[in-house]
Amino acid sequence: MPAEKTPQDRGQPAFQRIAAELRAMILDGTLSSGQKVPSEMELKERHGVSKMTARNALVSLRDQGVLESRHGKGFFVRSFRPIRRNATKRLSKELWGGGQSMWSVDVHDRPMTPVTEVPVATSPSIEVARTMDLTSEDQVCKRSRIYTVEGVPVMTAASYLPMDIVAGSPIMQIDTGAGGIYARLADLGHEPRRFREELRSRMPSPEEADRLQMGAGTPVMHIVRTAADEAGRIVEVNIMLLDASRFIMEYDFTD
Repeated sequence: MPAEKTPQDRGQPAFQRIAAELRAMILDGTLSSGQKVPSEMELKERHGVSKMTARNALVSLRDQGVLESRHGKGFFVRSFRPIRRNATKRLSKELWGGGQSMWSVDVHDRPMTPVTEVPVATSPSIEVARTMDLTSEDQVCKRSRIYTVEGVPVMTAASYLPMDIVAGSPIMQIDTGAGGIYARLADLGHEPRRFREELRSRMPSPEEADRLQMGAGTPVMHIVRTAADEAGRIVEVNIMLLDASRFIMEYDFTD
């Protein structure tokens, strides 16, 4: 028998009402992580709607990152555990200065695979040149990476570093060694001493969504980080795109 509509429900599209009910069932634990949710036919009969309306409800939750679809099997509550990204901890010198990866703070013992393209020398974009106080004739080292956690693409990143600092150094190699590029910058006499991150949310381009294998309707978090040395020179600009459905942003502050 179809569920009775409340006065508030009557002004809401049916697929949104069904989606809200399913979301509530996930939040209260009625539907748990990895569990199959009611099928289109079950929702059709329960709510007295068309099969297309029932499907739209399921697809909307999939596009929001709440559900995942499995070919020939239906829709399931997303089982991927969000990554807690703690910006203050991951940029600590105790971490990279001790030869650890910043990702060890985020994923702990979860399987994580970074894929790094061969670093290249290139001209900076207008944004990067302005931030690093470079001219169009200056060169930067570009390091592009994509990160997967438990086999799921979660983030892309591109770092830009001044070639007059990093030319001929391990930073121009795929594997920069323990502690990553910040440890290598310290070796070169340009240890990062100050970091700044700007974060905004936006919708991805089709190419960005394809690279991160994102469903329609899911935003990305666009983060631009700058690292400055003791003299105040910007020694890195890092432009990151995070699948917003995969992350929780966490910050620790002390007085």
